[in-house]
Amino acid sequence: MNLIRELADIIYPPRCAICKQFLWKGPLIKGDNSLSFCPTCIADFRHITSPLCPICGSPFPSEIKEDHPCEDCLRKRPFYDSAHAPYRYEGPVLKAIHRLKYGTKSFLAGSLGPLLAQFSESRFGESGAYLTMPVPLHPRRIRERGFNQSLLLARHVAKGLKSDLDFLSLKRVRYTLPQTRLAKKERQRNVRGAFQLKNRELVKGKTILLVDDVVTTGNTMNECARILKKGGSGKVFCVSLARAGR
Repeated sequence: MNLIRELADIIYPPRCAICKQFLWKGPLIKGDNSLSFCPTCIADFRHITSPLCPICGSPFPSEIKEDHPCEDCLRKRPFYDSAHAPYRYEGPVLKAIHRLKYGTKSFLAGSLGPLLAQFSESRFGESGAYLTMPVPLHPRRIRERGFNQSLLLARHVAKGLKSDLDFLSLKRVRYTLPQTRLAKKERQRNVRGAFQLKNRELVKGKTILLVDDVVTTGNTMNECARILKKGGSGKVFCVSLARAGR
């Protein structure tokens, strides 16, 4: 199989999924995973660093290195306990996520998923104490897209954390407009009542790790957390590949 793969790479050299440059030396290896990105694009994945809000994870455009709660979280604390993301939603990361979601490039989850899993392991450990759940898509959206990108990422996270994966209990029961088209208050109304918990027994008392591809305002994650806690779950932590800045 390795010989066949090497011959295929000679005839059809792999390209970076972001900048389309040829990967003449083969796919970039990170840990045990081969990534569909070139070293230049990977180097431009901007990590989120302090200062940031320790609750919602939103980074501050400040030189002060101390983390502190943001105004939104101080005014009204979200239902989730904390949210975390390794990268800023910009540059090559943004392009990669867009191609995964809107370009039907589901294979990119094989590169982005391990990056999110590695971050989750460093943040939450490999205790297996979490129940990993992806943010669900409405069936109509799945038919349009062909897959739920959050579920593809969550599979990698659950494997890395050695945790159970539940993608059936939390359902999106109302078709909603894409959050990116809406203003802040409209986003809150847009997701209100959009989710439903089908099986309370599976989440009762469990610590939930909620997985999504990107967080902008956090309203979707917050509404999911509200439904989960209303259904009897324990703490709800959120993790996404990228987080929009302020």
